Amino acid sequence: MRRDGEAVEYHAGTLNLTLWAAETEAYIDNLSDRVPSIYVVMHPGAQVGDEPDLVLATVSPYEGQDYADNGEELVEKVPMSEGLVACVRDYTLDHHEHEEFIKRRRDKKRVDLSEDGRGDSRISQLSDVYWGPDTRKRRSAVQ
Repeated sequence: MRRDGEAVEYHAGTLNLTLWAAETEAYIDNLSDRVPSIYVVMHPGAQVGDEPDLVLATVSPYEGQDYADNGEELVEKVPMSEGLVACVRDYTLDHHEHEEFIKRRRDKKRVDLSEDGRGDSRISQLSDVYWGPDTRKRRSAVQ
Protein backbone atom coordinates (compact mmCIF):
# COMPACT_ATOMS: atom_id res chain seq x y z
CA MET A 1 0.00 0.00 0.00
CA ARG A 2 2.81 2.43 0.90
CA ARG A 3 6.51 2.62 1.59
CA ASP A 4 8.24 4.82 4.20
CA GLY A 5 12.01 4.35 4.11
CA GLU A 6 12.68 0.69 4.82
CA ALA A 7 9.14 0.07 6.12
CA VAL A 8 6.59 -1.29 3.67
CA GLU A 9 2.88 -1.48 4.47
CA TYR A 10 0.89 -4.33 2.88
CA HIS A 11 -2.81 -5.07 2.67
CA ALA A 12 -3.18 -8.84 3.01
CA GLY A 13 -6.97 -8.86 3.28
CA THR A 14 -9.94 -7.75 5.33
CA LEU A 15 -11.18 -9.58 8.41
CA ASN A 16 -14.09 -8.93 10.75
CA LEU A 17 -13.19 -8.02 14.32
CA THR A 18 -15.57 -9.56 16.86
CA LEU A 19 -15.60 -8.34 20.45
CA TRP A 20 -16.90 -10.62 23.22
CA ALA A 21 -18.26 -9.45 26.57
CA ALA A 22 -16.50 -12.34 28.33
CA GLU A 23 -13.10 -11.16 27.06
CA THR A 24 -13.19 -7.60 28.44
CA GLU A 25 -10.43 -8.30 30.96
CA ALA A 26 -8.10 -9.18 28.06
CA TYR A 27 -9.14 -6.00 26.22
CA ILE A 28 -8.30 -3.93 29.32
CA ASP A 29 -4.82 -5.50 29.39
CA ASN A 30 -4.36 -4.65 25.72
CA LEU A 31 -5.60 -1.07 26.11
CA SER A 32 -3.30 -0.50 29.10
CA ASP A 33 -0.29 -1.56 27.04
CA ARG A 34 2.06 1.17 25.80
CA VAL A 35 0.88 0.54 22.21
CA PRO A 36 -2.58 -1.11 22.01
CA SER A 37 -2.52 -3.64 19.19
CA ILE A 38 -4.52 -5.97 16.99
CA TYR A 39 -3.21 -9.52 16.77
CA VAL A 40 -3.43 -10.84 13.20
CA VAL A 41 -3.28 -14.62 12.96
CA MET A 42 -2.12 -16.09 9.65
CA HIS A 43 -1.56 -19.62 8.44
CA PRO A 44 1.68 -19.87 6.42
CA GLY A 45 1.46 -20.81 2.77
CA ALA A 46 1.89 -24.41 1.68
CA GLN A 47 5.17 -23.67 -0.11
CA VAL A 48 7.98 -21.20 0.43
CA GLY A 49 7.05 -17.87 -1.16
CA ASP A 50 3.29 -18.44 -0.93
CA GLU A 51 1.36 -15.67 0.77
CA PRO A 52 -0.06 -16.57 4.18
CA ASP A 53 -3.80 -17.11 4.61
CA LEU A 54 -5.53 -14.79 7.07
CA VAL A 55 -7.25 -16.69 9.88
CA LEU A 56 -8.27 -14.22 12.57
CA ALA A 57 -7.95 -10.67 13.87
CA THR A 58 -8.37 -10.17 17.61
CA VAL A 59 -7.67 -7.51 20.22
CA SER A 60 -7.29 -10.12 22.96
CA PRO A 61 -3.60 -10.60 23.80
CA TYR A 62 -4.52 -13.90 25.48
CA GLU A 63 -6.03 -15.31 22.28
CA GLY A 64 -3.08 -14.03 20.26
CA GLN A 65 -0.69 -15.74 22.68
CA ASP A 66 -2.63 -19.02 22.39
CA TYR A 67 -2.16 -19.01 18.62
CA ALA A 68 1.51 -18.02 18.96
CA ASP A 69 2.14 -20.88 21.43
CA ASN A 70 0.54 -23.29 18.98
CA GLY A 71 3.46 -22.83 16.57
CA GLU A 72 1.42 -23.62 13.48
CA GLU A 73 0.25 -20.06 12.82
CA LEU A 74 2.05 -16.76 12.42
CA VAL A 75 0.88 -13.99 14.78
CA GLU A 76 1.66 -10.36 14.00
CA LYS A 77 1.04 -7.53 16.46
CA VAL A 78 -0.24 -4.48 14.56
CA PRO A 79 -0.79 -1.12 16.34
CA MET A 80 -4.45 -0.05 16.59
CA SER A 81 -5.64 3.20 15.09
CA GLU A 82 -6.95 5.87 17.48
CA GLY A 83 -10.52 5.29 16.27
CA LEU A 84 -10.30 1.56 16.95
CA VAL A 85 -8.78 2.18 20.40
CA ALA A 86 -11.76 4.41 21.24
CA CYS A 87 -14.24 1.82 19.93
CA VAL A 88 -12.68 -1.04 21.94
CA ARG A 89 -12.45 1.18 25.05
CA ASP A 90 -16.15 2.14 24.81
CA TYR A 91 -17.18 -1.49 24.31
CA THR A 92 -15.03 -2.60 27.25
CA LEU A 93 -16.42 0.08 29.57
CA ASP A 94 -19.99 -0.85 28.61
CA HIS A 95 -19.59 -4.62 29.06
CA HIS A 96 -16.90 -5.18 31.70
CA GLU A 97 -18.05 -6.71 35.00
CA HIS A 98 -15.41 -6.86 37.69
CA GLU A 99 -15.14 -10.36 39.20
CA GLU A 100 -13.95 -10.41 42.78
CA PHE A 101 -11.29 -12.98 43.52
CA ILE A 102 -12.59 -15.72 45.80
CA LYS A 103 -10.01 -17.94 47.42
CA ARG A 104 -10.96 -21.60 47.24
CA ARG A 105 -11.12 -23.30 50.63
CA ARG A 106 -9.92 -26.81 51.22
CA ASP A 107 -12.38 -29.59 51.90
CA LYS A 108 -12.95 -30.54 55.54
CA LYS A 109 -12.33 -34.22 54.75
CA ARG A 110 -9.33 -35.73 56.53
CA VAL A 111 -6.78 -36.91 54.02
CA ASP A 112 -4.29 -38.32 56.50
CA LEU A 113 -6.43 -41.38 57.29
CA SER A 114 -5.45 -44.69 55.73
CA GLU A 115 -7.68 -46.34 53.17
CA ASP A 116 -9.73 -49.29 54.33
CA GLY A 117 -8.02 -52.60 53.60
CA ARG A 118 -4.82 -51.15 52.15
CA GLY A 119 -1.62 -51.74 54.05
CA ASP A 120 -3.42 -52.86 57.21
CA SER A 121 -1.64 -55.93 58.59
CA ARG A 122 -4.79 -57.06 60.46
CA ILE A 123 -6.61 -57.69 57.18
CA SER A 124 -5.55 -60.74 55.20
CA GLN A 125 -4.80 -59.91 51.58
CA LEU A 126 -3.24 -61.76 48.68
CA SER A 127 -1.45 -58.68 47.42
CA ASP A 128 -1.06 -55.04 48.30
CA VAL A 129 0.38 -52.34 46.08
CA TYR A 130 2.10 -50.72 49.06
CA TRP A 131 4.10 -53.74 50.16
CA GLY A 132 7.50 -54.36 48.71
CA PRO A 133 8.86 -57.87 47.98
CA ASP A 134 10.69 -58.05 51.33
CA THR A 135 7.51 -57.31 53.29
CA ARG A 136 5.62 -60.09 51.51
CA LYS A 137 8.38 -62.61 52.24
CA ARG A 138 8.43 -61.73 55.95
CA ARG A 139 4.64 -61.84 56.15
CA SER A 140 4.32 -65.23 54.47
CA ALA A 141 7.03 -66.65 56.77
CA VAL A 142 5.11 -65.46 59.88
CA GLN A 143 1.77 -66.96 58.84
